[in-house]
Amino acid sequence: MPWIKILHIAMLLCWCAALLYLPALLLASARTRGEANFEVPAPALLRFLFTHVATPFALLAIMSGTALFLVGQLIGGWLVVKLAAVSGMVLCHVLCGALIVRLERNRRRFLLPASGLIAALAASLMLAVLVLVLSKPFA
Repeated sequence: MPWIKILHIAMLLCWCAALLYLPALLLASARTRGEANFEVPAPALLRFLFTHVATPFALLAIMSGTALFLVGQLIGGWLVVKLAAVSGMVLCHVLCGALIVRLERNRRRFLLPASGLIAALAASLMLAVLVLVLSKPFA
């Protein structure tokens, strides 16, 4: 069980980092090339980070988290609320993918506010998960 917990925490940290980094890259890409003071990341780089970095970490975090509560037989109201917050993080992940597709198709309308909203929502959900896990009742 400790190895599953270590794997879960490591994968969750990597997924959360990617979930905050992708909207930041989307914000940078939403600006026109003339306004940016730095090199704007190409949509291909964003797609690579999404499909080959963020998504595998997300899947491993979810699978190891599922194994944790199956092996540890954890149940309770806090778990339902935590799973709802994790579902919100998954939604933010999917929305990042949708924004990357919009960027690839050169549809930049609403890209700037949407990526900022996703970053704020993802950060709030991460904080909610952390509070729920740290305040769960001990069995």
